[in-house]
Amino acid sequence: MSLFDPIAIGSLRLPNRIVMAPMTRNRAGAGDVPTDLNALYYAQRASAGLIVGEGTQISPEGKGYPGTPGIHSADQEEGWRRVTSAVHDQGGRIFAQLWHVGRISHPSLQPGNGLPVAPSALPPQGEAVTASGPAPFVAPRALELIEIGRIVSDFGHAAERAKRAGFDGAELHGANGYLLDQFLRDSTNLRGDRYGGSVQNRARLLLDCVDAVAAVFGAESVGVKLSPLNPFNDIWDSNPRRTFGHAAEELGRRGLAYLHLTRGGDDGQFDWSALRRAFGGPVILNGGYDFAAAELALAEEAADLISFGAAYLSNPDLVERFRRGATLNTADRKTFYGGDSRGYTDYPVLEPDPLSVTLEARLLTAG
Repeated sequence: MSLFDPIAIGSLRLPNRIVMAPMTRNRAGAGDVPTDLNALYYAQRASAGLIVGEGTQISPEGKGYPGTPGIHSADQEEGWRRVTSAVHDQGGRIFAQLWHVGRISHPSLQPGNGLPVAPSALPPQGEAVTASGPAPFVAPRALELIEIGRIVSDFGHAAERAKRAGFDGAELHGANGYLLDQFLRDSTNLRGDRYGGSVQNRARLLLDCVDAVAAVFGAESVGVKLSPLNPFNDIWDSNPRRTFGHAAEELGRRGLAYLHLTRGGDDGQFDWSALRRAFGGPVILNGGYDFAAAELALAEEAADLISFGAAYLSNPDLVERFRRGATLNTADRKTFYGGDSRGYTDYPVLEPDPLSVTLEARLLTAG
């Protein structure tokens, strides 16, 4: 098995097993609407077997950072349609990543300056990213049981907009300490109702939201991202093998497109193969892979696909560079978050890219 082998994901046939990982870039336009610049960025990377778009908030309440795109308004839907059309015009495939950050937000980012919501009123350690700079996290408001249905509906409505916008499928962001992860892990979920306590209860919101999105796209066009060991955003679980083993098994029963696993926080002792067996479908692994490590993971059947983050950020033609054994561009960390085309759409490719020339000319004309 090689990165260059094709693979079927649901009804999609991918030409290779190289996945562009979802990456927050904080470059959405006014109203959190994707722009032509975003369309160019994704279209440049359309040779990926699959693009998973950046985290996209399902509601105003789900927002946690300035400049992140949404998928809850008509304007946002239309903005994403420009992105998906640009990707499809280049022969690519793209999933939306549906996102609610939960407690990893700040009142300045919330409707009416309200408190962020979470399974329990536990503030994370650290600082929120706001339009005015870093600010201490606040204690979130615990969601009432009667509100849970609204969260599920928001995922379903966001999926409807994503489908109308032309996405080929959707990935639910259940990783990295955001809302679905907050419900799943026992360090952040102290609820005493049917969404807290046992692992079956803590996994309930994730599964309810998956079912809502699958009702729109079909289960074969839905993926889920999990990060069993990643402590990002001040989160952990007392028994990740049990918690995520249960989640993987339940997700596997649903016949999903894939399970996307981030290996952040891996101490070398976690049994990733057990999650692969429990899920039983295609698995994408993410976690600082280079070409050699990715090829080894596929050869050892540890995964079916590998997703790349920073490498894709700085190498629009990553597939071709891997194919030729070419040197990769170095990512400029200073331009990761926010800004303009610099460090976003201006990384060099191996050969002149007529797509970039055409779209850049259109952007300059429009501006």
